[in-house]
Amino acid sequence: MTMRVRMNLMQWSLMVLPLLSAAQTRPLITSARSGDTVRQSKPERPGDETIANDAGAAVTEAATVSQASLNILPLFGERTKTAGQIDQEIHFLNDCDRNFASRSEASAFFSTRGWDYITDGQLDTAAYRFNLSWLLDNKNVDAYWGLGVVCYQKDHLVDAIRMLKKGLMIADSNMVLLTDLATVEIKHFQQKQDKRTLDDAQTHLTQAVSLKPNATAYQKLSLISFLRADYPKAWEYFHQAREIDLSQLDLTYLNDLLAKLPDPQGVFK
Repeated sequence: MTMRVRMNLMQWSLMVLPLLSAAQTRPLITSARSGDTVRQSKPERPGDETIANDAGAAVTEAATVSQASLNILPLFGERTKTAGQIDQEIHFLNDCDRNFASRSEASAFFSTRGWDYITDGQLDTAAYRFNLSWLLDNKNVDAYWGLGVVCYQKDHLVDAIRMLKKGLMIADSNMVLLTDLATVEIKHFQQKQDKRTLDDAQTHLTQAVSLKPNATAYQKLSLISFLRADYPKAWEYFHQAREIDLSQLDLTYLNDLLAKLPDPQGVFK
């Protein structure tokens, strides 16, 4: 891609967008992309995505605070678009049509950048990239998945669940996505005590382990049983996790479980 093309695209990829607040790095969901550990925030990579000096556009001038707020809402806030917004989107799509082999390729480009910004702890910037990715291809599961991770890290759990469910409608056999969704649902239950949310989490985890038995999903099934005070069942799931991958066990949770019921198998004291 020529430098001129790159600069043209980057005016969209790094729209003048005042961040509403400094993104604080939080634990990510359990997905392979997001990982399980806290990553340290890093500054934007200089020269990686700069705005063209001649970004002429009405595009840059239109990035008002109000528009910037919409840019970082999941799926642009899912609101009726103004004539100005429609015009901006047409220009953006036309730019991508000229510079990528397909819109799906362009969508993958922006979703990849979104994951990079999540890793950097720049959540608003990531959300905008995923929104652009969705605009290009509403069948790109990464657009919904990434927005779900952003919402989760901002503690917007209802939106996170909604976005991840939209992704699941496209990739209903993705074991990691199912586990991510269940993780958010468990946290939402812990905050709101909505039994239906916990039931949904169990359904999604059961589906995940039916696709591929894995320690993470079994340990979360154990936690669901723990939250229901079914400690024998919690131990059963916990040992299934242990048999798959001992290194994945949460020792803090293990101590909580031991406090409720000694290990029926006598493995843990």
